[in-house]
Amino acid sequence: MSTRQPQIAFSAREFRDTLGHFASGVTVVTAVLDGVPAGLTCQSFFSVSLEPPLVSFSVAVSSLTYPVIRDAGAFCVNVLAHTQRHVSDQFARSGGDKWRGIAWRPTAAGNPVIEGAHIWIDCLLEAEHRAGDHHIVIGRVRELGPASGAAGRPLLYYRGGYHTFG
Repeated sequence: MSTRQPQIAFSAREFRDTLGHFASGVTVVTAVLDGVPAGLTCQSFFSVSLEPPLVSFSVAVSSLTYPVIRDAGAFCVNVLAHTQRHVSDQFARSGGDKWRGIAWRPTAAGNPVIEGAHIWIDCLLEAEHRAGDHHIVIGRVRELGPASGAAGRPLLYYRGGYHTFG
């Protein structure tokens, strides 16, 4: 691995705009700590390993919600359905009551599955790695399933806006 720092010939905005051409699903990562639910919108989510079953998401170091999820030691990734733009927007905000008007049920471990989510994946927090201005979080999957929206289509994020399959 090189220790030399490369010259960067682009701005942070150019970097973000270019990567915005990669479509991704939209998730809300949830947890419960001391009986209080927490959650954040995340589009940086992917599978890592089949054996053992691992998934990952990345979250800004500046997130105020992630420390609650870390302290809970477990989380549920809710992959949002195409009808849940409002859920994504609500959990993307900082502060306020993110759960206002959001119905959910607990996984066997107690983490929130948001009503209408396309699918959900419940995990134990396996590892965390600092990478620049983000944490890369790895979860060991212990339960998963379709929620009530699984027959529909997932919510996608592409070039700065919400989309779905036609």
